[in-house]
Amino acid sequence: MSEVHLEDLGTPRVADQRVLVLDFGSQYAQLLARRVREQNVYCEIVRHDIAPERIREHNPRGLILSGGPSSVYQPNAPRAHPGLFDLKLPILGVCYGMQLVCDALGGKVDSTPAREYGRAKCRFDVENPLFTGLPDESQVWMSHGDQVSRISEDFVPLAKTDTCPIAAVRHRRLPVFGLQFHPEVTHTPLGSTVIRNFLLEICGCSGTWKLGDFARETIERLRDRISDERVICGLSGGVDSSVTAALLYQAIGPQLSCILVDNGLLRKDEQRSVVAEFSHHFRTDLHVVDAEEQFLEALAGVTDPQEKRRRIGHVFIECFKAEATKIKGAKYLAQGTLYPDVIESGAAADGPAATIKLHHNVGGLPEQLGFDLIEPLRDLFKDEVRRLGEELGLPEDYVWRHPFPGPGLAVRCVGEVTPARLSVLREADAIVVEEIKAAGLYRQTAQVFAVLLPVQSVGVMGDARTYENVVAIRCVDSDDFMTADWSRLPYEVLARLSTRIINEVHGVNRVVYDISSKPPATIEWE
Repeated sequence: MSEVHLEDLGTPRVADQRVLVLDFGSQYAQLLARRVREQNVYCEIVRHDIAPERIREHNPRGLILSGGPSSVYQPNAPRAHPGLFDLKLPILGVCYGMQLVCDALGGKVDSTPAREYGRAKCRFDVENPLFTGLPDESQVWMSHGDQVSRISEDFVPLAKTDTCPIAAVRHRRLPVFGLQFHPEVTHTPLGSTVIRNFLLEICGCSGTWKLGDFARETIERLRDRISDERVICGLSGGVDSSVTAALLYQAIGPQLSCILVDNGLLRKDEQRSVVAEFSHHFRTDLHVVDAEEQFLEALAGVTDPQEKRRRIGHVFIECFKAEATKIKGAKYLAQGTLYPDVIESGAAADGPAATIKLHHNVGGLPEQLGFDLIEPLRDLFKDEVRRLGEELGLPEDYVWRHPFPGPGLAVRCVGEVTPARLSVLREADAIVVEEIKAAGLYRQTAQVFAVLLPVQSVGVMGDARTYENVVAIRCVDSDDFMTADWSRLPYEVLARLSTRIINEVHGVNRVVYDISSKPPATIEWE
């Protein structure tokens, strides 16, 4: 099975101004691309060692070199192509990217005891186009153990902190700039201004690209690539797979077949909702597989979260394959994989990201299925997918629906997954979502759900001792789901949630609230 990403679908036609991010292994590389798109400039991520001739094919206005976990003085550190600077394109090096630029052009990078991790006060030379509109001093986010200790005579320092005397640079003749700090993270409040200055003032971009252009371009490229072949799309009911299906439906119409595998791990009334939406809105060829028995049998006795995901993925493949064989002439398989899924699965190209958890929809379908894999949302964040869904005319309830994990309630049912425990969790989760919506907080929060814990607690109900289940409520705020903070829900909302769950869900006598941020915790418990 081969994977078909957007970069494989042909040269984009709509975005005539673009910037490339060269990925040196940073988990912030996609965030850099997202910040560029927020300035209405089209952006793509490419290999760190991309050849100059391939860069010319993209015809970019500028290049951004991402950060990374390596040290430039290490023998096997990722390097840019030696001909990169011969292109004379505007370049912005960020963190490792700045160190690499300075090292390649005559400077020196060292490990220093004055390491910076976190917020720092940075003083700027505002008399240059990169820092136009900035005050003389502002907060930035640092994350480095190495720093540029010496620059060549071709460079001019532009910023400094108390422990980093060369926090930004520019080249005297080439349009090359470097930042030791990270402008792409929210902890650098004026970072978007710096990125905008690079794009508009230095690269000469007009900032007129819109996500609607991306939608039209993607539809055209999918249509050209797929031609008259049939595509199968795996549906889960979430926004990711829904937007994937919407893109494909507009690209190829009746050539699209969708498969919903009801694994018995879905939210309350999930199957009914998906069938109603995709039968009415898309009128597409929809296949529903009732596989609850197979999944629960495979999960019997399993408590390890990674093993849960492995088994769910295995049974999913079996069920999906059995149904897919009934759809004649299908060549492509489409999935709603997003970039955070890729990062957490350790599957990002050219990057050393650690595997945090397995995602059954990232490389989870083996070659034996015989399909080419299409993942048109693979390079997008959740907020971009939602905006894309609005562009495609999806109903608001689907576009703004909170994320739901591929393994479903199995990873929110901590411990063994049984029909009885799933029933408790499903009812508690429905109450949580209902009350958050009633309080007008659903659109203000990024993700909210219930978790059933594998412990019981002593309680008193009706003057009698109880020893029953504990339910945890998880609610987070996030822009991109790479980081998240726990939501400060009003006490009265938390009180209603607790009261309703304990009173209405049989077998629960205690409710707790999760106040962990990501990192160090993940959003899901498993």
